[in-house]
Amino acid sequence: MDFEMTEEQELVKANIKEFCEKYVEPIADQVDQEARFPAENIKRLAEQDMLGIPYPEEYGGAGSDYLTYIITIEELSRACAATGFIVEANTSLACNPIYKYGSDAQKKKYLAPLCKGDILGAFALDERGVGDDAAVTAISDGNEYVLNGVKTFVWNAANAGLFIVFARIDKSSGTGGVSAFIVPAGLPGIEVGKDVKKMGLRGVPSSEILLKDCRIPKDNLLGQEGQGPAIAGTALDASRIGIAALALGIAQSALDESIRYSKERVQFGQPICNFQAIQWMLANMATEIEVSRYLAYYAAWCYDQDMPHSKEAAMAKLMASETAVRYSDSAVQIHGGMGTIKGQKVERLYRDAKITQIHGGTSVFTKMVIADNVPGW
Repeated sequence: MDFEMTEEQELVKANIKEFCEKYVEPIADQVDQEARFPAENIKRLAEQDMLGIPYPEEYGGAGSDYLTYIITIEELSRACAATGFIVEANTSLACNPIYKYGSDAQKKKYLAPLCKGDILGAFALDERGVGDDAAVTAISDGNEYVLNGVKTFVWNAANAGLFIVFARIDKSSGTGGVSAFIVPAGLPGIEVGKDVKKMGLRGVPSSEILLKDCRIPKDNLLGQEGQGPAIAGTALDASRIGIAALALGIAQSALDESIRYSKERVQFGQPICNFQAIQWMLANMATEIEVSRYLAYYAAWCYDQDMPHSKEAAMAKLMASETAVRYSDSAVQIHGGMGTIKGQKVERLYRDAKITQIHGGTSVFTKMVIADNVPGW
């Protein structure tokens, strides 16, 4: 592939960088410290068609490609990972299943408002004690399904206008009975639980949703009955590229802050950037961040070419998340005692980075995805 960005992609990168400097960076610490949802910036991003970048204009999207979207997530996360994650969860996890598996009527009714930012989407897959193996039930009753159960770790939940919910239609049929449903927020029988307090990405609401005799029309079944695992897998593949971009932004920001501080901090009569130990740390950071960027961009390119990309997405997510954790730690080390103080950006990056190793599949699980897709294994 040609790794040179198009003129349009360069323009988007420059515009989103300017946007971040003006709106995102100035409130990023407040978003973290107060665990505050950055509603004003999500609204501004929606006004600039940034919530549905890779989807067709006929469904409210910007009609661009996935690589442009990944570049946008990287830049947003470089300034504020929480803001980048809110956009990623909406675009990759809520929009993608409807675009890939929804009927034309579903796309017009539900995908369009998600892309336009009229509502925000959330992805309800995980459950207490069972991970992504759905125990929530969907019982057929005439022209409706009746949903019961609890979903956990639902990102964007408190601000969502729509949920993609996975539930088991027939308990006796194993994973084959798991199906996906479009569930608008505000229906009788759906309740959003209390926001959980997290170590990082504190500006992204994450909570349980409780379903009790929640009735939805059968028209809200996404795809076919029993197609839930395939729908979830497709969405998670797309999301892993987004999480790679999120981690990449965090890692790049850690490098930026390390370079800046190492030039300012004077020890033994000279800036610490002159010391070989610091130079080697910065060299390792720069190298592995660049490797992560190539993997993320290549995975996005594979997605755009409609090529298989499960392995590429998993590799990108694994490399970028491990890099973000390793080098946000190095950034704190370079800052010394200052790096451990609340309000220091590297302290926030250190906490935000850890979640990228877990969301979308832990590093261990991601290695299993890679192994399953290695030819000749």
